Amino acid sequence: LTVLNAGRRYLKAEDLSGKVFVTSGLGGMSGAQAKAAVIAGCVGVIAEVDEAALLKRHKQGWLMEISNNLDHCIARLRDARKNKIALSLGYHGNVVDLWERLVHELDTTGELLVDLGSDQTSCHNPFNGGYYPVQLGFEEAKQLLSTNPGKFRTLVQESLKRQVAAINRLADKGMFFWDYGNAFLLEAQRAGADVEKRGANKTEFRYPSYIQHIMG
Repeated sequence: LTVLNAGRRYLKAEDLSGKVFVTSGLGGMSGAQAKAAVIAGCVGVIAEVDEAALLKRHKQGWLMEISNNLDHCIARLRDARKNKIALSLGYHGNVVDLWERLVHELDTTGELLVDLGSDQTSCHNPFNGGYYPVQLGFEEAKQLLSTNPGKFRTLVQESLKRQVAAINRLADKGMFFWDYGNAFLLEAQRAGADVEKRGANKTEFRYPSYIQHIMG
């Protein structure tokens, strides 16, 4: 319902075939995103750093395909988008790399390859394994978390700023991004990312919340 209503409200579209939804997280609360994309009829690309979570969703049938190659992901996204094929594709990697690759495609080809975007990493707990920084691989990040949590925190905040910068660039070209109630925008703001709403008070964000703006 969230994906369908986001399409209705922000894309003015009842039919989401050929539309692309990019997000992250395939764990507990976020695991349904892949299934939701297919039910809604769109192309869902969901990034996840933990291979175990990806394999679990794939085994359950909630995730149709898995790839750790961004070139392959972009090719599959383009094909499914062009042919209006419902697809749930799990990218085994960091969502920041995915967002930045979509910016690269925009800059080099002029194509905006994503229509809807969100995030369901566990940003309510970003410094204790809820969010993994793009600068490190999954295992390396886990090790740093246990040995130097202060450095881990710094890398997480740098990663959040990079993620928001890429999202803002795509949103400026017409992608519609929303907060999925996971404290992503709050933690991005605390990290110094550009998420505040222009001309509003500091408690208002430039992107809507799924509770008030989509489901409400």
